[in-house]
Amino acid sequence: MLIKIKKMGQIYSLKTNKLTWHNIINAGDAEIVFLRKNYHFNELDLADAYAKRHAQRPKIDIRENYLFLVFLFPFYNHTLKIIEPKEIDIFITTDTIITIQNLKNGEVNSEFDRYWKDKILTKSLAEKKPLVLLYELLDKLYTACFPMIDHISLDINHIEHNIYAKKERQIVEDVLIIKRNIVNFLKIMQPHKRILRKIATTDFPFLTGEKKLVIYYNDLIDATKNIWDTVDNYRQTVDNLEDTNNILVSFKINDVMRTLTIVSVIVFPLTLIAGIFGMNVIDMPIVGQKLDFWKIILLMAAASIGMFSYFKYKKWI
Repeated sequence: MLIKIKKMGQIYSLKTNKLTWHNIINAGDAEIVFLRKNYHFNELDLADAYAKRHAQRPKIDIRENYLFLVFLFPFYNHTLKIIEPKEIDIFITTDTIITIQNLKNGEVNSEFDRYWKDKILTKSLAEKKPLVLLYELLDKLYTACFPMIDHISLDINHIEHNIYAKKERQIVEDVLIIKRNIVNFLKIMQPHKRILRKIATTDFPFLTGEKKLVIYYNDLIDATKNIWDTVDNYRQTVDNLEDTNNILVSFKINDVMRTLTIVSVIVFPLTLIAGIFGMNVIDMPIVGQKLDFWKIILLMAAASIGMFSYFKYKKWI
């Protein structure tokens, strides 16, 4: 017999005679009291499930009669243009799975709504084991990571285009944003493989008939490895592009400094000649003669042309 309970506070429930799924959004005092009364979970785990409290890292806690999981998944903040962690807390008992999240975690909500609206899926829930449903949820969440990875790839292509367009100043800002997002992404995903491997290799006494799921969780481990390798490859690509841009910036600075040095060296004899003929002494050559001003100008021009010709001969300019 199938029983539907749509909403009780922020608790949305699908209940069958074999499996119950509670999806809790923004767990507050009322939702935590519901869990405390009906499932008697450890107070430390309930404290971690509060919406206002966020875990610092993903973890897996194996209790006597249930499993408590904390996952962090990357979430792209369009306003700040950064990748942030989003938390999903999961309780698993013999016949119940409880997902606790905030409104940002659309993948779990979408999957819950899919089971809720599709009668065939709703009926199929009665035949699922808790770890099977967990596998399906995690598979959706890992799949949702790839659009963000594709976005990082597009940003890298944009940086590469700007390098050839000689937009060095814009590239510096873009590289810093992408490197921060890649670091955040890798930091979020790093513990997943460890947690999944523990689920795949541990024999939970309160769960029966789940041993055949090893191959499925190994598939998730491969997915996390694929995600990690792809993002890490992008990290190396961004580092190389940053090095390339730094070389171009250094070359441009050196070119400017070389130009300024050449100008200053060419101007130096002019300053020297002007200083010499500006001295207030007796019997100064040229000074006082006819066309003395133009003779001094001609001398300065000859000195400048001579310096310029020398630099040209040395191929410094």
